[in-house]
Formats: sequence, C-alpha cells, structure tokens
Amino acid sequence: MLAYLFVIFAVLARMPFMPHPWNFTPVAAALLYFGARGSRRQLWVPFALLAASDVILTKFVYSYPLTWDQLVVWAWYAAILLLGTRLRENTNWLRIGGAALASSVSFFAVSNFAVWASGTMYPKTVSGLMTCYAAGLPFFRRGLAGDMLFTAVMFGLPAVAAAVDRSMHKPQGAAAA
Repeated sequence: MLAYLFVIFAVLARMPFMPHPWNFTPVAAALLYFGARGSRRQLWVPFALLAASDVILTKFVYSYPLTWDQLVVWAWYAAILLLGTRLRENTNWLRIGGAALASSVSFFAVSNFAVWASGTMYPKTVSGLMTCYAAGLPFFRRGLAGDMLFTAVMFGLPAVAAAVDRSMHKPQGAAAA
C-alpha cells in the first residue's frame, strides 16, 4: 500500500499546484521503492501513472508537442522500476543509496542525450552534446539532491516505523520474565 501512496505522491508533486525546484521530485525514489516493495504483477501501475502525467503536463499544462524523446524518459521509468526490483533481496543502505545515485546519473545522461538528439537547440556535434550536458548541470544537482533525499525518506520511514514498533513490544526488565 505504501508503494502506491509514494507513486501517487510522485505524480502529484510534479503538478503545477505543488511548487518545487526543477527536477527536485520524488519520481526516482517512488519508482525504486515500488520496484523494491510493490507487487511485481503491478509494476505497470507506476509506469502508467507517470506516463499519463507526462502526457497531461506536456500537452495540456505546458502546451508542448509530444516528441520521441519522451519515449526515452518512459524507458527510464521502466529501467528504474527494474533496478528497484534488485533491492527486494539483500537490501542495505549502500545498495539503496547506490540505486538512487544510479537513477540520478542515468536520468541526466539519457534525458540530456535525448534533448540533444531530438531538438534543434544544440548543434549535432560533440561540442553541441557537451554544451547540452553543461546546460543540464544545475538540474542534475537538484535532481540528485531530490533523489537522495526522497529515497532516504521513502526507504527510511518504514524502517523507522518497524524499529519503533519493535521497541514498543519488547519486554521490559525482570517484570516481563
């Protein structure tokens, strides 16, 4: 249930009525968490919700045309869900943090490459590609910060709740013996 709530939060957090710095969103964290804790049979749910929100944002909120580079973002959603499934077994903070970092770096790499390849803003040269990546760096910093923070919160809240629950149901002193 929590995995679904995190995905809904990620979708809503991207909407204009939820102001946030560009790319500082819980999308990667929600996808990782759903992959790790959600139903394997339901992996299509976060994918479909995020893809639908992309269409709504692109076409109706920002009035942009849908272009093929959006398919790259959707492929990234699927990849991060699959990466999250690798966190089902043998989960630890290093693996979770590594997955969050990989999510940030991969989104930066593939989305900026797609912008360069599909658009007319940058020349189709190595220099144009490097300029595109350089222009994306401020967004990468915010994306990395958001991915790390939201991943820590989403994976940490259930762990903290479980620890508190265990401490509340633990026998105290000799009276419990």
